[in-house]
Amino acid sequence: MTKMFGIKNCDTIKKAKKWLEANQIDYQFHDYRVDGITSDWLIEAESKLGWQKLLNQRGTTFRQLSEEKKQNLDTQSAIALMLDAPAMIKRPVLIHNGEYHLGFKPAEYEEVFK
Repeated sequence: MTKMFGIKNCDTIKKAKKWLEANQIDYQFHDYRVDGITSDWLIEAESKLGWQKLLNQRGTTFRQLSEEKKQNLDTQSAIALMLDAPAMIKRPVLIHNGEYHLGFKPAEYEEVFK
């Protein structure tokens, strides 16, 4: 089963869901805000993708952090930030056949699902 993680009102999530539905791919959607996330899931995702890719440093939530919190990030501090504010996790995180994929680009999804 394919599983997508994100926030339902995110434009990128909407595009990815539309692509999956247009290509008749069954998936389960997990909304960070509604369903929450666990530290175990986040640690697993970070081990597959790396915190540097997983943490959205361009988003509003991250930019509003104090300079102190933004400086000297490492795996533990990045995971703590994302657990505290899941909106800082780049979207979508897609898990298909045990493989983790980040973001949405139609060409990449075509490769994942061929």
